[in-house]
Amino acid sequence: MSKKKNDEEKEVKTEAQNQEESKTDAEDKKAEAKEKENPLEKELKDTKDQLLRVTAEYSNFRKRSEKEKNESFAFATIKAVSEILATVDNLERALANEQEDYEGLKKGVQMTYDGLMASLKKLGVEAYGEQGDEFDPNFHHAVMHIDDDSLDANVITDVFQKGYKYNDKVVRPAMVKTAN
Repeated sequence: MSKKKNDEEKEVKTEAQNQEESKTDAEDKKAEAKEKENPLEKELKDTKDQLLRVTAEYSNFRKRSEKEKNESFAFATIKAVSEILATVDNLERALANEQEDYEGLKKGVQMTYDGLMASLKKLGVEAYGEQGDEFDPNFHHAVMHIDDDSLDANVITDVFQKGYKYNDKVVRPAMVKTAN
């Protein structure tokens, strides 16, 4: 009986092992099936991940660019204001002077004007539009025109308001009177 019992136990163990092996085989087959489907799913997952990363990177780039642009603008504004502050100081000193010396006042205004023009030149701003220059519609705005045979054609006869350029870009055109 003991032999029979041992044989039965062996059979039960063998059946249990066979069942486990068949479960393992079934699981392996499922895993293989998943792996066959998985490359497409994996590629989709990787592509989605890459898209998210690129989107985040672009968003960060946009924010960084906006910040740099604002910082550049602020720096340029500070530079311009610091150049003009010397002129403001000179005007404040002139206004604080209580003497009625008009010649001295005129001289002070001229010095202030010269200082302001020097500051503008440092910033790359340059005045243009002089009497006798040739009229150029890209830089001048003709507000009056006269017929004078003694003058050359398209010559500026009077300047009502100087024009200003910043690095060869027109900030304000000169307002002039021209002759034919």
